Amino acid sequence: MLVDTHGRMVDYVRLSVTDRCNLRCTYCMPANMKFEQTTALLTDDEIIRLIKILSFDGITKIRITGGEPFLRPNLISLIARLKNIPGIQEVAITTNGVLTKKFIPDLISLGINKVNLSLDTLDAAKFERITRRNKFKDVQECLHAMLSHHMQVKINMVVMEEVNTDEIIDFAELTCLQPISVRYIEEMPFNGQGNEFSGINWNYKRIIDTVRSKYELTKLEDAPNATAMNYKIPGYYGNIGVIPAYSRTFCGTCNRLRISATGSIKTCLYGNHMFNVRDLMRSRDFEDINIRAGLKAAINARFIDGFEAEKYFIQDQKESMSIIGG
Repeated sequence: MLVDTHGRMVDYVRLSVTDRCNLRCTYCMPANMKFEQTTALLTDDEIIRLIKILSFDGITKIRITGGEPFLRPNLISLIARLKNIPGIQEVAITTNGVLTKKFIPDLISLGINKVNLSLDTLDAAKFERITRRNKFKDVQECLHAMLSHHMQVKINMVVMEEVNTDEIIDFAELTCLQPISVRYIEEMPFNGQGNEFSGINWNYKRIIDTVRSKYELTKLEDAPNATAMNYKIPGYYGNIGVIPAYSRTFCGTCNRLRISATGSIKTCLYGNHMFNVRDLMRSRDFEDINIRAGLKAAINARFIDGFEAEKYFIQDQKESMSIIGG
């Protein structure tokens, strides 16, 4: 098992399969983002080798992230291979929905029915301002298609002051007639802009208080290791949740390991890249046992929470969520 010095078991991997994206969301990356060469990314075989090592040590869940995962060639075949690794019980995916619609039947056939859809506004003009792309219609059509295929859809809305806070109630209304889970996410300092980030005014408390100003809320029981605090509006079909991604209230139960598209290992979103597993796999001197030892050492060195990790973070002001892997 992969257990850190604070007794937290790691059994969940967030696996970025590409740093490329077909949107340029202002809170995620700069407009002129420069992407890695394809040869710098983990190959399919390297990903499979790595996940086999991790599954042997107790990893059971994988979330495919990016960038935008569906920009990676042959993603469906890679997912099929991941699903066949012994010990992997669940594979889920996070997508912006621009290209996803045509792949829904393939996902269903593979048993992938949990999808997180990144969507920060319900207004087409505002969508273009946030993403710097005119793709709102494509995302809308993808959402409707996923619901028609009875997929479990979570909408991830990053709450940004003076951008989309006026739509918090509108997103809650999406849960009225559809089995949608809306997740309000605190904004984080990883936008790749190189700008000073001095904190947020819209934290999880203010977000949920805004929802409470309109509705009575019933607190739901949160799953073990959950990052979201979940609620239900009585009589509504879906549910809502808020993720304190900047407040970091969930660190005490964190069970996640992050792997970037280029093979960098992160044990905390706010911490340093621990080492690069791609470089180890491409070295003749390193076998699986050496890679396993490196992963265990990295996890064993995890800080107690994101605030402690941030104290030792070698700040890269241009680091973006697309590089980290969502």
